Amino acid sequence: MSFFAAVHSEITKLLSTRLWWVLALIMVGYVALCAGGLGAIFGGVGSSNNGPPIPEAQLPQLIYSFATSVGYVFPVLLGALAVTSEFRFQSLTPTFLATPRRGIVLGAKVLTLLLAGAVFGVIALIASIGAGASVLSAFGIDPLLGDAETWAFVGRSVLAMALWSAIGVGLGALVPSQIAAIVIVLAFTQFVEPLLRAAASFTDWSAQLGQFLPGSASDALVGASVYTMLSPSSVSLDWWQGGLVLAGIAAVATVIGYFTSWRRDVS
Repeated sequence: MSFFAAVHSEITKLLSTRLWWVLALIMVGYVALCAGGLGAIFGGVGSSNNGPPIPEAQLPQLIYSFATSVGYVFPVLLGALAVTSEFRFQSLTPTFLATPRRGIVLGAKVLTLLLAGAVFGVIALIASIGAGASVLSAFGIDPLLGDAETWAFVGRSVLAMALWSAIGVGLGALVPSQIAAIVIVLAFTQFVEPLLRAAASFTDWSAQLGQFLPGSASDALVGASVYTMLSPSSVSLDWWQGGLVLAGIAAVATVIGYFTSWRRDVS
């Protein structure tokens, strides 16, 4: 089987399950609630006398960035579960019989989930921009939808979500247990990394290390985040450096996963 035939097979497998649209629905609700809620808070406390807590020119991207700053966990889960479910239900066995070259299968899955992550990014941005722009407009704040930088931000956000999905594939290949992968994703994204990022901001040397954490790299790539608002003085990578860090994490996890669990007997 050729690589593109393997990609077609992986797309078919992904779309034949409820996993992708269930995660997408939850993501849309979560992101829209966060973006709309924060937009209402900042729009409501702002006035012509004291102005909003942050400059109006920065406010729209901050609101829209909830698509990635809180929504990134969903493409990670999608990528991880797309791999671990194959180990759990042993669907890899017929796949490897049809395509004995396992590297092609893993590469096809990475490309498929990159595309799926990009789609998740578009969906998340529709939710955050739709809710956020509506609320900001209601409070008389320009949502900057005609600004070129806003759309550059949108493109970087889609790229970030695609790379997060690839990281999920690498994690799934590295940790084939579905329960373990879910626990790792939720524990790291919701508890461990936020604590590490907060602790890293205390000293200059730790801040230099903290900018290479995956969440920090993602925020640098996107260019806006509620986390950077809370720590405006923290150091940050350039956007392209953040993208390279995320891509490097995905590549390292995938390669290690390939040489460990991916090459084992799954029958």
